[in-house]
Amino acid sequence: MKFLDNLSFGQYIPADSPVHRCDPRCKIMSVLILLTGVFLVDSPVGFIFWGGLLWLLSLISKIGIPVLLRTVRPIMFLIIFTAIINLFFTSGTPLFEIGPISITKEGVRLGAYMALRLLFLILFANLLTLTTSPMALADGIESLLSPFKRLGLPAHEMAMMMTIALRFIPTLMNETDRIMKAQLARGADLDRGGLIKRLKAFIPVLIPLFVIVFQRADDLAVAMEARCYRGGGGRTRMRPFAWGTGETLSLGFVLTVVVALTVLERNIGL
Repeated sequence: MKFLDNLSFGQYIPADSPVHRCDPRCKIMSVLILLTGVFLVDSPVGFIFWGGLLWLLSLISKIGIPVLLRTVRPIMFLIIFTAIINLFFTSGTPLFEIGPISITKEGVRLGAYMALRLLFLILFANLLTLTTSPMALADGIESLLSPFKRLGLPAHEMAMMMTIALRFIPTLMNETDRIMKAQLARGADLDRGGLIKRLKAFIPVLIPLFVIVFQRADDLAVAMEARCYRGGGGRTRMRPFAWGTGETLSLGFVLTVVVALTVLERNIGL
């Protein structure tokens, strides 16, 4: 139950900070640059510098590091699983062997690096969602994809689907929490036994959850039709985007830092 109580993935935290006021297009492009740079890191000192950059951005955005780390909890299993896969299935110099299982020096290094890359990827992406409202995020994605409309890409529809999916993650988690509490009150045992027993115990949770998902999807469709939603054709924004000097400087700062860290690591050996 603590897993659901501490969940903040996909949520927006309003605040008065330079990051919150920044154009969403600038934030989306900055995050894409940051994620590209994360996968180029290949040294322990490089990860320390990236941690410092993450701390600086969280300080500017007034989103504390504890809040960011809390967003990682739901997918901590994926990070650990990625590290274990690389740990046991990477060939190289053996450190020790247990029967057919061999742990190599290269496996330990690659497992740790992949886990850290995935961790930073999630943290930077969550920093975007925590500082950007769902509507601003959808408008930003649509604006960035709009040049591809000439190629037949439905930019508005894609941005709307991504935003709706992101917006309903906390809602569905709250519904899951409510159903689990109701089943526990009826005597259900969800935390004991082996994997198969736990999966069977979750069937009474999954069935009403699927029903609620389809009900909410139908309600959303009816609400959009009642408001005469017909896609992105001819739609305008209440608050048009305004790309200013601050956005240019911010994007230039992020690009410069990422390039500098990558070049220093590759050429100087950070």
